[in-house]
Amino acid sequence: MHLDLLAILTAFGLIFLAELPDKTMFASLAMGTRMRPLYVWFGTSSAFIVHVAIAVGAGSLIGLLPDWIVKLVSASLFALGAFLLLRGSGGDDDDETEGKTVTGFWPVYSTAFMAVFISEWGDLTQITTANLAASNGTWSTAIGSAAALMSVSALALLAGKFIAKRVPLKTVQRIGGLCMLGLAIWTVVEIFTG
Repeated sequence: MHLDLLAILTAFGLIFLAELPDKTMFASLAMGTRMRPLYVWFGTSSAFIVHVAIAVGAGSLIGLLPDWIVKLVSASLFALGAFLLLRGSGGDDDDETEGKTVTGFWPVYSTAFMAVFISEWGDLTQITTANLAASNGTWSTAIGSAAALMSVSALALLAGKFIAKRVPLKTVQRIGGLCMLGLAIWTVVEIFTG
């Protein structure tokens, strides 16, 4: 198993920025107001680990293709990610803030797990993780992506209200989109120079 610190940091940074304004952060925040935050975090983290494993597996299969095809697919996926982030999200969903508190590890864990597991299929972060695994290595990408997703969930549970009030989500989306656009351009340049 070879770990590349730059690949881990790249995966962490991209996935963190892409997931920060995502619906999962707000779902974690909403669940944390009615359920024990630590149990919610265990549930969301488990779901993220399963999704990272699936994405990395898909990415490693893509990695079996010739290098120029992998880079072309990677550039396309980064460009798609940039487009989706720069396009912005539609509206603000009002989550119900009142409600009954759910207690007990298994009910909270399973609720949080299923909410994330179902909502993350085909998500930008899953596609980006597969893309990074194809070009940056399986284990490094898996570690960086899982750490980023789990960090966003923890951040939402610990300081979600603070972030929502102080940092405009459009700003976070634009930064993430510009990073992905830069990676798309970089990858295209690598096709012709590598």
